[in-house]
Amino acid sequence: MNSDSLLQPDWPLPPGVRAAFTTRLGGNSVAPWDSFNLGAHVGDAPAAVAANRARLSSLLALRAEPAWLSQVHGVEVADLDAAPVEAGTVIADASVASGTRPCVIMVADCLPVLFASLDGRRVGAAHAGWRGLLAGVLERTVAALGVPAAGLTAWLGPAISQRHFEVGAEVREAFVGAQPGAAQFFEPNARQRWQADLVGLARRRLEQLGLRSVHGGQWCTYDDRIRFFSHRRDGHQWDGKGGRMAALIWRD
Repeated sequence: MNSDSLLQPDWPLPPGVRAAFTTRLGGNSVAPWDSFNLGAHVGDAPAAVAANRARLSSLLALRAEPAWLSQVHGVEVADLDAAPVEAGTVIADASVASGTRPCVIMVADCLPVLFASLDGRRVGAAHAGWRGLLAGVLERTVAALGVPAAGLTAWLGPAISQRHFEVGAEVREAFVGAQPGAAQFFEPNARQRWQADLVGLARRRLEQLGLRSVHGGQWCTYDDRIRFFSHRRDGHQWDGKGGRMAALIWRD
């Protein structure tokens, strides 16, 4: 599975469970989606996206097509065992499964969070931008997995770091009002706004839920323009356009 197109999660997974995170390298798309863009909703040529998704399936030797969701920064969780998910037709920001179809989340600064039960029977993926995180997408995903939090392990993928994630006072106030201890994850800046630690906020929520095994969280999408797409870094240059990476987890 070694490829510049993939980042291998540093995560001790249970037997029978696999996970991957894609980079922006090695695909078929042209600028501003260059080159391994997996998002079909960002204006890229459909043929290029289809070729990139086919390459992903080949790289990972997937036995089933990933369940591509229509993400809206919400808290809905798709149960892949309950109903078929056609690409882009289900509005949700997380998915859970017991079967072999991969749960997948697309990101370009927001935080992807992958879950697995310690016995390897359940997996899930959540899209945790600040809106979804505040509204409870991680809590909803853990509940949908149906496994006690102490029986889960989680991985935090590449996301925008605190150094580059500026938010207004209203965002900080919302988190501080909803989450005890959230104030420590906001630092004031010279523009009378705040630098938010998205990874720290997510890790705190997972710990409060009772997860004891939480990994990852050390990569910044904004800083690493070689490997990662970043909406905040590149959006102004390309009129908000840009590629999407994917975080996947599945039972093999």
